[in-house]
Amino acid sequence: MDKEQFLSVKNSLPPHVKLVAVTKTHPPETVLEAYRLGHKIFGENKVQELVAKQQVLPGDIEWHLIGHLQTNKVKFIVPFISMIQSVDSLKLMQVINSEAAKIDRVINCLLEFHIAGEETKFGLNMDEARKILESDEYKAMKNVRICGVMGMASFTSDRNQIRKEFRSLVEIFQTLRSDYFADSEYFREISMGMSGDYKIAIEEGATIVRLGTILFGERIK
Repeated sequence: MDKEQFLSVKNSLPPHVKLVAVTKTHPPETVLEAYRLGHKIFGENKVQELVAKQQVLPGDIEWHLIGHLQTNKVKFIVPFISMIQSVDSLKLMQVINSEAAKIDRVINCLLEFHIAGEETKFGLNMDEARKILESDEYKAMKNVRICGVMGMASFTSDRNQIRKEFRSLVEIFQTLRSDYFADSEYFREISMGMSGDYKIAIEEGATIVRLGTILFGERIK
């Protein structure tokens, strides 16, 4: 890890934008290097890798799960996770709520939306989100807190398309806030932007960016 590069990127971000340093495939030692530079918010895509790192790293690290989450893996991260950014179904939300209730935790979550052109990416559309938020099941939940939205732009060199997709996520956020979360001060996060497009994301209103390659170099295979 290039410490100067890490600090250069981190210090270039506006104060209102939270950096989630994505360490997938990188060893715990790399996380520790960044931690010693004063950074404490890290993201992982896979539960197995997340749990393995959490067990051997400092306890005050704020962990975010940013990859697709299967319901049978929820129980492994609920005891310590700070935020699950990839909630894309009512079923997943119900399992998170149930597991969190067992240990009296409230889990911060983001609703993941499909904003990209590629069909392979996960995420809700607006109709699906409305069905969830208007359901009796969701209204009865006491251990899930929806704090905002998350999305991934298309993997493309077309900056206008990327900007358009980020803009659509901001519009989704604004609609949800006015229709369902007008009285919820915690509903304030827009997680969008990765190493190749985070500057556009910030221009369009991101409050969280998820950066890996630009901080740590290419993934270790």
